[in-house]
Amino acid sequence: MRVISVRNVHQALPEGLRLLKEMGVRRNSRNGPVIVAPFPVSTVYSHPRERVLFWPQRDANPFLHLYESLWMLSGRNDVDPLLRYAKQFAEYSDDGKVFHGAYGYRWKRAFGLDQIDLIVRQLAANPESRRAVLQMWDTHADLSSPSKDIPCNLVITFQCSSRGDLDMVVFNRSNDIIWGAYGANAVHFSMLQEYIAHKLQRPVGTYTQVSVNYHAYCAILERMAPIPPNQGIYGRIIDPYSGQFVRPTPLEGDLDYWISLILYHEPFETVPTLNGTLPGWVRISFYMLHAHRLWMINEGSEKYSKALELLECADPGIDWIAAGLQWIRRRKERWEAKGGKS
Repeated sequence: MRVISVRNVHQALPEGLRLLKEMGVRRNSRNGPVIVAPFPVSTVYSHPRERVLFWPQRDANPFLHLYESLWMLSGRNDVDPLLRYAKQFAEYSDDGKVFHGAYGYRWKRAFGLDQIDLIVRQLAANPESRRAVLQMWDTHADLSSPSKDIPCNLVITFQCSSRGDLDMVVFNRSNDIIWGAYGANAVHFSMLQEYIAHKLQRPVGTYTQVSVNYHAYCAILERMAPIPPNQGIYGRIIDPYSGQFVRPTPLEGDLDYWISLILYHEPFETVPTLNGTLPGWVRISFYMLHAHRLWMINEGSEKYSKALELLECADPGIDWIAAGLQWIRRRKERWEAKGGKS
């Protein structure tokens, strides 16, 4: 077992790449050759709310990661909404309509109960409980299943630390560090941790990701080579969070109500004002998701200008907004380099 202790996911990715470069072993997989750590790896985040990855080489899609987190927290498993953000999601559905292994659906519905609600009630009644376990793996449905969508993350434990924080440990059987551990997982599970911590009125503690098969696909790994192990996109500063260039926005208010309100507005044709009563994170979500829609429905220069114009109305010091601006600008630069051709 190796432990990578970092402040946030932006620091974790280069450390993970260095570990695989120095110690990884080449293996085959059903999706092509991979480099695998010869032992399980645990990643410990001290600031898991700093969940946005800013490395341009990785080019993480912040619109997808934000939307998918809300989609999960609402307990959904439908395919169509995710296709707006990434068409390749269709490849992981067995029937083109739902996902077999959707995490949020398993958190809240698949086993005939809302596991999140039970965990919140248990820890509220007994902060010393060691039974707050959230199950995602279903032996009957998964062990011998031919499904394209078998959960990689298996189980999550929540405990209230001696500091009073809510700590979370996620156990994963097979973790692609580029797309999974230091991409989608860091966002989805830290959002879940903050969601539960907010309901318990506790600070967010550490987030530990235990990865049994810790790997990266060779073809993708080559594209990450320019990422240095000790330098970020802001010069000598390790990451934009510790450099105080960006900051996360806390989840506030009645989270279930606000998540339902956000998703009610799909496909995000407007940014509702509601008389200025929106909590900060809700308003940011609307800005992000509406900006992505503008990017999707427009053509030519307006594809970029309209999305950027909207995001530039928001605070660029907010991590999601900064990442959204960078993501759109990278695409605009590539479009301009091609002479304005797609």
